[in-house]
Amino acid sequence: MDNFQIETAQNVSIYQNVASIGDRILAFLIDGLILIAYWILSLFLIAQFGLDSQSMGDLWVYYMVLGLPIFLYYILFETFWDGKTPGKAAMKIRVVKLDGSKPGFGSYFVRWIMRIIDIAGSSGGIAVVSILISEKGQRLGDMAAGTTVITEKKRVRLSDSLIVDIPLDYVPTYPQVTVFNDKDVQLIKTLFLNAKRNGNHNVIVKLADRLREKMDVTTPDENNIQFVERVLADYNYYTQQ
Repeated sequence: MDNFQIETAQNVSIYQNVASIGDRILAFLIDGLILIAYWILSLFLIAQFGLDSQSMGDLWVYYMVLGLPIFLYYILFETFWDGKTPGKAAMKIRVVKLDGSKPGFGSYFVRWIMRIIDIAGSSGGIAVVSILISEKGQRLGDMAAGTTVITEKKRVRLSDSLIVDIPLDYVPTYPQVTVFNDKDVQLIKTLFLNAKRNGNHNVIVKLADRLREKMDVTTPDENNIQFVERVLADYNYYTQQ
C-alpha cells in the first residue's frame, strides 16, 4: 500500500503515495480533539447565556450550535478545503478520486454517509481493516465513492539524497569510489557538509585521510575539500550510469 498509478484523460501516468494508516488515525484523533474542544467551548458559551435545554425554543439552539456543526464537520471541510479536514491538513493528507480528478460533492457525501458503517458503527474497526487490505488504501466509504486518501509528504529516498550535480561532460578521476555503497557515501556527504558548514577543518582532514586510505590514493591532486567533493561527484558518475 505504498502508491498507486493514475491514468489521466491525456493518458499520462501519475503515481500517488497512499496515506499510511498511522497518518489517517492521527488525523482522525486530531479532528476528534477539535470537535471535543468545540463541544466544551459551545457548552460554556451556552451556559453563559442561561439557555434551558428543557425549553423547546432553547433546545433548537442546542441542536444548531452543538449538533449541526459537529454532524457536518467532515463533509463541509472536505468539500470546501480540497479534500482536507484540519486533522488531514496537519498530517498532510487529503482525499482524491482514483482517476486523478478532484472529488465532487457527491463523492464527499458518499464517504460521509458511509462513516456510519465503517467508522461510527464499528468504532473504526471496519475502516482500519478495509484500509489495510485494500491496495489503494480505501475504507468502505472510499470504495463506494471511488476515492482514496493520499499523502502530500515528499518521500525522500536514500538514493535521492546522494545526488550531486555534475556536468554532462564530467570526467571521473577515482574509479575506486565503487568500493563504497550508498550508506557509506551518505555518511561521507553528511559529515563533509556539516564540517564545511561549521568550519570544522579537522573533520574534513580526517575524513579525506580515511577516504584516501580506503581508496588506496596516495597523492591526490586536490586539497582535502576538493578531494572529498571529487569523491562524491565520482560516486554519482559511476552509480548513475
